[in-house]
Amino acid sequence: MKLKVLIHAAEEGGYWAEAPALPGCVSEGDTLEEVLANIREAAE
Repeated sequence: MKLKVLIHAAEEGGYWAEAPALPGCVSEGDTLEEVLANIREAAE
């Protein structure tokens, strides 16, 4: 399944991501690779 994911720079450093199609599906990470892996896990 493909989902649109929005990635934002966090004020304190790192990134946070959200999947708008899945309410409440958010995650964070220190690097882009980490935040992408975390949001995939959260979406599952």
